Amino acid sequence: MPNPIADQPLPRAFFDRPVLEVAPELLGRTLVRTTRDGVITVRITEVEAYAGEIDPGSHAYRGRTARNAAMYGPPGHAYVYFTYGMWHCLNLVCGPVGQASGVLLRAGEILTGAELARPRRASARRDVELAKGPARLATALGVDRELDGTDVCGGPAGAPLGVRHGSPAARRLVNNGPRTGISGAGAVHPWRYWIVGDPTVSPYRAHQPRRRPARLDGGTPGS
Repeated sequence: MPNPIADQPLPRAFFDRPVLEVAPELLGRTLVRTTRDGVITVRITEVEAYAGEIDPGSHAYRGRTARNAAMYGPPGHAYVYFTYGMWHCLNLVCGPVGQASGVLLRAGEILTGAELARPRRASARRDVELAKGPARLATALGVDRELDGTDVCGGPAGAPLGVRHGSPAARRLVNNGPRTGISGAGAVHPWRYWIVGDPTVSPYRAHQPRRRPARLDGGTPGS
């Protein structure tokens, strides 16, 4: 039986809460990407929380910059950053204005529009790999810095990004552990959350010094 609530956009109040509450509750929600070519929908299966200026792993740890300005704005907006000179990653801003906390979308299952994502992710051998990792997810959806600051809470019809209620993951299916690719003090926080057993969840990788750009499925610094 269809669930009419599943297709409703998440309200701003959902995001206007502490990031450690929002992050696990995003699992199972539906991310919607609308382009001129069509619509891609993704079930979110893996995320990481970043707690702003109190979090050494966050882009906001050293304060506001032109790059991270969207993090300081209203909750329920996108923060998109460019990393390693090659890839973009998509975050959702949480908490009150000025707190600069957010959730990095690390992986998801493409529900509709896989035919639009495949050409962008030609190296993916299977559809479960299309959005398996934060850079892969953004690449599959055609997300770039032009979407930085986009409202995801039920904007106008045809808005480029949105997050719907979807089917929240049951708590018994949610696990958490250290964030991928984070070093120093921020490495101790178990703020990565994922749906247990889901094949789209990316492999965990501890931080390692890099001599070349990160792989698409590798860890990147979060929001």
